[in-house]
Amino acid sequence: MSALKIKKGATSHSAYNLRPNFSDIEERHTLAVLVENEPGVLARVIGLFSGRGYNIDSLTVAEVDHTGHLSRITIVTSGTPQVIEQIKAQLGRIVSVHDVHDLTVEGPSVERELAMFKVAGKGDARVEALRLADIFRANVVDSTLESFVFEITGAPDKIDAFADLMRPLGLVEVARTGVAALSRGD
Repeated sequence: MSALKIKKGATSHSAYNLRPNFSDIEERHTLAVLVENEPGVLARVIGLFSGRGYNIDSLTVAEVDHTGHLSRITIVTSGTPQVIEQIKAQLGRIVSVHDVHDLTVEGPSVERELAMFKVAGKGDARVEALRLADIFRANVVDSTLESFVFEITGAPDKIDAFADLMRPLGLVEVARTGVAALSRGD
């Protein structure tokens, strides 16, 4: 039995914040990680995620500084704010990691993705697929008498919307590059 009769979460009678400061809401975050371009770095980063049961929604990697041998890994992941903070802290402890930026938190950023869609169809479905591709500014990169391959770039939401519209028209196959992102401004 407590000698103090203070309700949990009451701040007027206590110097301590007794309210929980965590959230159960899953958030989507884009992380930009600058790493040494050497064998095994990507495996260590991915191992961090898989070893703790974190999911990766999108992953892109490319060398960005040839002379400095640096690569940029862009990771899109989801989790509670506590999980995201833990991921960032653990990424920062990997020896080959130079910098970890949470583009979602740090301010406005630009995200783009490239995707290719193979759509098979005849007659009206074929015409409708071409019409929708024009609206979404998708390019036809291959065409046969029975199918098209469209190339589209844009925000992941735009790519998802295009895929949803192509499904009933005969979407056969999809290839996506994953998100590339940069923060805006200085």
